Amino acid sequence: MSEPPDGLPPLRDVIRRHGLIAKKSLGQNFLLDLNLAARIARAAEPLADVTVLEIGSGPGGLTRALLALTARRVIAVERDERAIAALQEIAGHYPGRLDIVPGDALTFDARAYADHGPLRIVANLPYNIATALLVSWVSAEPWPPWYDNAVLMFQREVAERIVAAPGSKSYGRLSVLVQWRCEAKILFDVHPSAFVPAPKVTSSLIRLTPRANAAACERGLLEAVTQAAFGQRRKMLRQSLRALGVDVPGLLSAAGLDPTARAEDIPVSGFLALARVLAAQRGAGRDAAGTGRPVQDP
Repeated sequence: MSEPPDGLPPLRDVIRRHGLIAKKSLGQNFLLDLNLAARIARAAEPLADVTVLEIGSGPGGLTRALLALTARRVIAVERDERAIAALQEIAGHYPGRLDIVPGDALTFDARAYADHGPLRIVANLPYNIATALLVSWVSAEPWPPWYDNAVLMFQREVAERIVAAPGSKSYGRLSVLVQWRCEAKILFDVHPSAFVPAPKVTSSLIRLTPRANAAACERGLLEAVTQAAFGQRRKMLRQSLRALGVDVPGLLSAAGLDPTARAEDIPVSGFLALARVLAAQRGAGRDAAGTGRPVQDP
């Protein structure tokens, strides 16, 4: 594997010196091919005036590629204490351009870095928290969010769920939630051999572009209707939506949906319509009861 002309040591040497044996508990699969790391970084260009948020930097292969491609600044969030020293070597090589944040990405608030220009997420995500991070990013409030786009590595199966269209077997709750607010596209696949240790599955790089004018919708209710519908995806909506505990025929009629349709046939706009009608029904129910107390999501 060729090394970029950045004057830093080969990644295998870095891993050996710092004892960076990948931990399954942290979802680690280190990307050692710096040519591939550069290809991932190029997918996020232009970077010259951009601050990049990178999750799970590990030994720093992608970090180095982002900095070499003139990212103004990289915020590297890394939970593994063993990797901090390796990242500090990169920070010394690129003074003032790499901020290392030790800690858990699930609790990290990137909005503090969003006041200094565009913020972009570029990451080879740890597999064990990838979906949870994605859901948190597409659920950001207010919307449009604090990032202008995201270039992210997922297991191929998860990537297919993210971009799936209605009528596909992969189309489900994650498809609806992501596509509600973002345009999603698979850029290319990555063979398991590109990682150490090699995962058992192919990975895919995805670009997410936030929709500036995403339809207004209460996320909790959108999740409620998709959970009910896809929880029994082979049943017709008139049956699966009974789990919501509401007037299902009235709900479907007001949303303009066929009661005999199944979840996998409903476009994102249809689920948004269901959530909005459900919100209206529950609001009317609260007004009628006169309690003013919110109804708990199922």
